[in-house]
Amino acid sequence: MDQFLADFRQTIEDGRNRLLAIPAEDARASAPGKWSPKQIIGHLIDSAANNHQRFVRAQSTSDLICQGYEQDAWVDTQKYNEASWSDIIDLWTAYNRHLAHVVSVMDEDALTRQRSPHNLDKVAFTSVPKETPTTLEYFIRDYVDHLKHHLRQIFG
Repeated sequence: MDQFLADFRQTIEDGRNRLLAIPAEDARASAPGKWSPKQIIGHLIDSAANNHQRFVRAQSTSDLICQGYEQDAWVDTQKYNEASWSDIIDLWTAYNRHLAHVVSVMDEDALTRQRSPHNLDKVAFTSVPKETPTTLEYFIRDYVDHLKHHLRQIFG
């Protein structure tokens, strides 16, 4: 887990620096039917917010049933393209630094305990079949995979 957390923290810092290099006007641009970089980072803020409560709650439960959310509606409602680019980057950075802290202080049993039932077939980036037990550690690593996927979309 130490290497994973080091990589997560490095991804946050590298991502922040690269995002700050994108001019604010360029961050608003998008192809038809696609999110702009501002909207992608907004989506990642929403993902951090939702997964924060999921990760905290899962430490005191035996299952891994998590509430979903309407991703497109969240991005549309919050009008990320109209927000300050530097503010969006700062919020994304701070939230993910906090999530790295939350993970770093988790009890090993909470991380590695097999969970069934779960709904990671519906809420994970890389789904887990409903009948296959899984762990909170898997879900956390999946969160970071999702984050990296979207950063690759921005950076190409």
